[in-house]
Amino acid sequence: MFSPGVQSGFAATKNRSEFLSPLSGMCSLCVEGCDGPCDIGLAAVMGAQTVYPLTTGANQIASEKKYPLDYSSFNINGRVFGAMGVPADMDHAEIFNVDLETTYGTLNKVKMTMPIMLPALIKMNWKDYFAGAAMAGITCVIGEDAKAKDPNLKIVNGRITEFPFLAEILDSFNQYYRGYGQIVLQSNVEDDQLGVPEIALEKYGAKAIEIKFGQSAKGTQPVRKIADIETARLRKKMGEIVRPDPDDEKTIDAYSKGVCPNFYAYAKLPQWDEQKLAERISALRKMGAENIYFKMAGYDIKDIERVIRIASAEQVDMITFDGAGGGSGYSPSEMMNEWSLPTVILENEVNKITNMLKLEGKPVPAITMTGGFVSEDQVFKALAMGNGQVQAVGLCRSAMAAAMTGKQVGKMILEGKTPERYRKYGKTIEEIFADLPDLRAIYGLEANQFSTGAIGVFSYLNKIAFGLKHFAALNRKFDVSLLDRSDLIALTRDAKELLIL
Repeated sequence: MFSPGVQSGFAATKNRSEFLSPLSGMCSLCVEGCDGPCDIGLAAVMGAQTVYPLTTGANQIASEKKYPLDYSSFNINGRVFGAMGVPADMDHAEIFNVDLETTYGTLNKVKMTMPIMLPALIKMNWKDYFAGAAMAGITCVIGEDAKAKDPNLKIVNGRITEFPFLAEILDSFNQYYRGYGQIVLQSNVEDDQLGVPEIALEKYGAKAIEIKFGQSAKGTQPVRKIADIETARLRKKMGEIVRPDPDDEKTIDAYSKGVCPNFYAYAKLPQWDEQKLAERISALRKMGAENIYFKMAGYDIKDIERVIRIASAEQVDMITFDGAGGGSGYSPSEMMNEWSLPTVILENEVNKITNMLKLEGKPVPAITMTGGFVSEDQVFKALAMGNGQVQAVGLCRSAMAAAMTGKQVGKMILEGKTPERYRKYGKTIEEIFADLPDLRAIYGLEANQFSTGAIGVFSYLNKIAFGLKHFAALNRKFDVSLLDRSDLIALTRDAKELLIL
């Protein structure tokens, strides 16, 4: 059974018995008197709410399905003769000469120090997530609906007039910007209708907008249970669909009598087409948008092709494709496990389409793959699978984990409670955080005062980059743009077939 059955870490549920029915995932012996620790028991008490995880908050969640084919179905090749990208001699063909820098963009070029970007997120330790991206010199994306987190947000006649939280978000990246990467604002339907891109570009100095079609775990927009009628009215004011309608007289009467059903707020599904997108992108550029991004997932292959063709026609700078297997968003539990193309399959389909466009002589936007990536071997495999057409790999949950861990460890050091595993390295932040010298080389001594959460993100990405250089040098390829499918070794028949474009 590939699926986890009726238990999951993100729902904090489990089977009572270790003996399971393979098809259903239920305990093979379901007994009377059980208090229902599994998903079914939870649903019996909490009902419709259990379509979504009840454990959301200061945490992140991801798929638990074991896909029959993923990047672990490949090993990395290695070569012993020659060199590509540098002179083939021992003085030049060495790890430190591997060039990871990448450039993308149509009307405005964006450089990154490595082929990595941090996908859309605006929760938990977001400040260090974005700061660490700037320090590492890569692009990052502010997640949709950031407006909902601003207590000082002002809406007048259906348009946002004040969004001070956005200035704080942008500054978390911009104060460390060193000529590499970019901070991008993602926009969903409600964001767009309320004028978030307009105020971001014209008032708060944003330079890039990402139009969201969808992401891996979240094939549909989220539905949130609303506690009371006042909150329901606020969500409606912010452009969401709210059911039942909190302004309807029948609803108001039922609520006053205590017989009103649960309120649910639902973010609208986008209804773009070629003409609407062309007009919107043109308008955004006139407002000052230097770069336009798309966020897409493993939808129907015809939809994927359509999005890529629109991006090509409208000179979109980058499309991020989010495959099944990742997580972190507020997503229906079973959708997170059971929906969409797994990342490696999605990448293969994207490659087929981009090859088609190249044969037609049409420009292809930069492609980023994300969805379950954590380590440098996975990054290498995705770049190689991309066959020169994938410019970056998105690291979301792992980078946030680094932000949270770096912050917590730094706090413990300052409190004199240094975790035992790090005590042998010293007693201070300067002694224990090993890549601080690299940050000081960029920013000077002020780097010693940086948030340890941001240092954590920088250090984690530094590790990814260093490991990536090792794998590239192993293949005698000293420029990351040279990676292709010849650098992969298929471990199964299915994996071998996938390597054939």
